[in-house]
Order: sequence, then structure tokens, then C-alpha cells
Amino acid sequence: MTDGLPVPDLAHGTGVEVGVSGGSYEVVVGSGLLARLPTLLPNNARAHRYAVISDENVAPLYGSAVLEALTSTGVDARLYSFPPGEASKTRENWSMLTDAMLDDGHGRDSCVVAVGGGVTGDLAGFVASTYLRGIPVVQVPTSYLAMIDASVGGKTGVDVRAGKNLVGSFHAPRAVFADSDTLATLPDAERVQGLVEAFKHGAILDAAYLEWLTTAADRLLAVDTETATEAIVRSVRIKADVVTRDEREGGVRQVLNFGHTVGHALEAATGYAMGHGTAVAAGMLLEAELGERLGITEGGTRAQIASSLSRLGLSLDSVPSVDLEAAMGFLASDKKARSGRPRYVLLRRLGEVEDEEAWSREIPDSLVRDVLAEIA
Repeated sequence: MTDGLPVPDLAHGTGVEVGVSGGSYEVVVGSGLLARLPTLLPNNARAHRYAVISDENVAPLYGSAVLEALTSTGVDARLYSFPPGEASKTRENWSMLTDAMLDDGHGRDSCVVAVGGGVTGDLAGFVASTYLRGIPVVQVPTSYLAMIDASVGGKTGVDVRAGKNLVGSFHAPRAVFADSDTLATLPDAERVQGLVEAFKHGAILDAAYLEWLTTAADRLLAVDTETATEAIVRSVRIKADVVTRDEREGGVRQVLNFGHTVGHALEAATGYAMGHGTAVAAGMLLEAELGERLGITEGGTRAQIASSLSRLGLSLDSVPSVDLEAAMGFLASDKKARSGRPRYVLLRRLGEVEDEEAWSREIPDSLVRDVLAEIA
């Protein structure tokens, strides 16, 4: 963060500033950043000790590399891991991680380093926000999803029986270091899941960016370094602009939830067997359909989004059947609901969100049920 705190050395990366209450922080995107963490971390989040948190898939690849890079320069650090996957983003694993840190004597002069994908960033961020009533966190995303979206904006949390991300906090990182080299080990399916968030950014705020993503899809899936870096930086700039204007989601930040009201319900209804990107892709298509039926969204918008998503191999045909009643139940408990009523972000057209009702609106359950029946 700035305002008296150091700014990251951007000599080897592109920096994007995110404004938050009390200052700002930088998202740095580039190659070789993991090896430079022993310098970058003390310059931006100096701590007596670092708690490196990764899931059990990423820990052997990058968590241990970060640990070794830190300890080899005399920095005190410990590595903590948990089972991979959305199903592990729980209060039980939050408890396990915080207990382990307490056992190791971490104090308020410690800092959490979240190394991994979106689940790791959410869970480790929540650990940091609650440990001893809050210690710093640095996000080191290693997936498209985390680099493009989850590591930026300060949202942390866990999933509970009633739905996704319903227990959590806003806890801005001190910095985000996105090393594009780590994408080379990302499984093909996870590349698809993460890129959906970039397509969402284009759909809500930059139609030209969505068009570019559509044409660049093959290069993005192959993780062409230059193309991937451009997509990450462009998406981070879009999200950073929104978060700077509305850190706590009281207004315009709601636009980032396009596709997520329905998408989160679909994930929860399948016990998180459905990937986040697949669910959000379906959510974008179904919410575009809702908008068109209400006469708010320009006709043909759903078809345009479908055409773009098809370049990632995604369509409603690729979505497994979902229990309609279960999905409707999870919609009712969505964290964005007001007075027990879920709210939906609707487009006017590609690149423009409808904003007449505080950026999101209620929709009659009967219409939502009718549209969701398409995948039931």
C-alpha cells in the first residue's frame, strides 16, 4: 500500500494501482516474480515471519519454491497447506490453518502469503483478516482466475451450507504479485475456468476487449506469454477501476457480479462439482436471457456472449443438469440479496450495464425459474 508504505519495484513487471480506504496497493504482473519475492515482500509487507499458504497441489510446485526462496535469504517463513478445490474453502480449514499458525507462534508482526488459485486467495485472505484480529496478506496468484479476478479487490471468505462466500470479510492485500510463468503448469481445464472472468469483464464494461479476447482465445488457452500478460493486465485495470470507485460493493462494484448470482447458485446446487468458470458462463447466458425477456438487454446479446464463450468450449450444453429447486433455494440466500430477495446485474448491451436501479435489480421468481429450467 502507499501513503507511507513502499511501492513495489516494477522494474520487471507491469503495475496497476488499486485504490482502497486509507491508501492503495499495486498489482504487479510479469515474469520471474516468484524468484524476486525475497526482495519484493520486505519492501512491501515487512514482517517478522511469513506464513505461506498453498493448497496441496500448488504447495509442491510453487509454495515450497516461495518458502525456499525466502528461507535461503534468512527470512523466517513456514509453509501451510490444505486440500485443493472449492469444497475445501471451509470454516474447518480456516480453523486448521489458524490453529497451526498459533501453534507456531505467529504474532501480529507476521504476514500471510497466499500462493495459488482463487480458493487459496479467498481462504488465506480470510485467515489473514481474522488472525489476531487482522494481519497483512500478500497475494501471489498462480492461475488465470486468481490473476484476473480473485486476488484483486480484497474479498475473502469461506463457503458454508447456505451458499458460497457467505462468511468472509473485505481485507485488501498489501500487494499482488502475479508471475505469468506459473500459468505454464495450469491444467487446460483450469485455464478455461479462469478466462471466463476476463470475458465477463469485457461483457460488462468493454465490448472491444471482449472482441479481442474472442479472437485471442486460442493463444490464451495455449498461454502465449505476451497474450496472457495483456489479458491479465487489461482485466486487472478494469477491476481496479471499479474497486477504486466502490471498495465495499455498495454501488458500481455490483457490476462485477454479472453472471455470479445465478452462477454461485449453480455451483452450490451441485455441491461445487461444477467449476466456477462453467457456472459463471452459464450465469452470464441465463442472466442475459433474463434481461432480454424483460426488455432491458438489447436483443441478440445472449447470442453474442454465447459465440464468444464457445471459443473456450463453453455453452449451456456443457453444463450438467441442475436441481432447479436447489438452485432457487441458493438464490434466496445469495449474499447480495436484499430483504430476502436476490438481485441480478443486467446488461443494456455488450460493454454496458443497466444502472437505473442501483446497478442490480430484483426479478420475479417465476421468470427466473422459467429461464433456469433450460438447464434443469
